[in-house]
Amino acid sequence: MLQLRNAQGPRARRLIGRTLLASALLTAVAALPAAAAAPQTPATAAAPAPARGETGAPAYQQVAHFYGAYIDAVTAENGGRLATDLRNFYLTRQLREQLNTWEQRNHADGVLRAQNTPLAFRVTPGDSAAGHTWSTVRLTWSTGKHPTYSYLTVRSDLHTGKISGIGD
Repeated sequence: MLQLRNAQGPRARRLIGRTLLASALLTAVAALPAAAAAPQTPATAAAPAPARGETGAPAYQQVAHFYGAYIDAVTAENGGRLATDLRNFYLTRQLREQLNTWEQRNHADGVLRAQNTPLAFRVTPGDSAAGHTWSTVRLTWSTGKHPTYSYLTVRSDLHTGKISGIGD
């Protein structure tokens, strides 16, 4: 057994023992990813993961992330640089061009299809086909007994995870 000569009393030995235990646990935890990455034999090899695009999250979650961040950005900055950066990251170039045209014609925000900012939103996954998936975004505009909602259909590209269409 390890003797700790410099440890003065049982309290100091407990502290050193806890430190050694913590170090051993951290070493074991650090070794786990390396063991998991070790090559597997053909008998135990797992099937390859299905391709899900570059985003790693289901498309409707990407839509929810975008709308949550976008509404916050528009609320905080009134459509400033952050909202533009979010559009550049989450939306395809073609959709950004379509939204710009729509916004000039309608004098409203093309992502929200409104001049105001909604109080809340909800994203519901929909059908997928031909490399795309559709989600329904419900925007909440008022509260109370009879809240006001509007609904948008959002198309996402399954390969890139980017939003490629927004319609009423």
